[in-house]
Amino acid sequence: MFLIGQYDSPFVRRVAIALRLYGTAFEHRPWSTFGDADKIAPYNPLRRVPTLVLDDGEALIESAFILDHLDELVGPDKAMLPRAGAERRRHLRICALASGLGDKAVSLVYERVLRKEQLALWVARCEAQINDVLRVLEDERAKVPTPYFLGERIGHADVIVACVLRFTGEAHPQLFDAARYPALAAHAERCEALAPFREIVQPLAPPSG
Repeated sequence: MFLIGQYDSPFVRRVAIALRLYGTAFEHRPWSTFGDADKIAPYNPLRRVPTLVLDDGEALIESAFILDHLDELVGPDKAMLPRAGAERRRHLRICALASGLGDKAVSLVYERVLRKEQLALWVARCEAQINDVLRVLEDERAKVPTPYFLGERIGHADVIVACVLRFTGEAHPQLFDAARYPALAAHAERCEALAPFREIVQPLAPPSG
C-alpha cells in the first residue's frame, strides 16, 4: 500500500504515524495537492490528501475513514480507539475537535498565501474557532493525569492533537502559545519525542500564491 500526501499536513502525518505505530508497512508518495494534483486525481477525484491506496488498488480517502480501516485490520485489542461506550465517544469528540482545529488552521494558511487581500471577517471567524477549541482541548488534557488521553497507551486522539498543534504552531505561532496552553504543550512534547513522530515530520511548506 502507499500513502499519498506530504507530512506537513497534520492529516497525512496522523495517518502515517498510526501506520508506523501499528507496524504496518507502506510506501510514501509525497505528492502535493497543488503541484501534483493530476497525479492524485486517478486515486482521489477530490485531489485531496491523505489518500491511502491498498494493495488491491482500492483508494481510501479522509484520515478518519483511513484510520477506521486500519483499526479494523489490527483488531479491537490493538486499535488505538476504545471499542464502545462513553470512552469511545469522548475519544472521538477529541479527534473531531482537533480535526476541526486543523481544518481551520489550514484554511488560514490558504487565506494568507492564496488571497491578495485577506477577508477580515473570515480570518476573525477562523481564529475565534481555533482559540475556542484550544481552550477546550487544554481543559480536557489538564483533567487527564496519565501520559495519554486513554491512559498509558497512545491513541488516535493523542496523535491528531499533537499533529495539529505542531501545524498550528508553525503556521500561526501567534495562536498557539505554550505558556497559555501548558497541558497541550506538554502533551505535544511527549508525543513528538516518540520515534514515529521524529521520523515522520516535515517543515511546513505552504503553497505559493
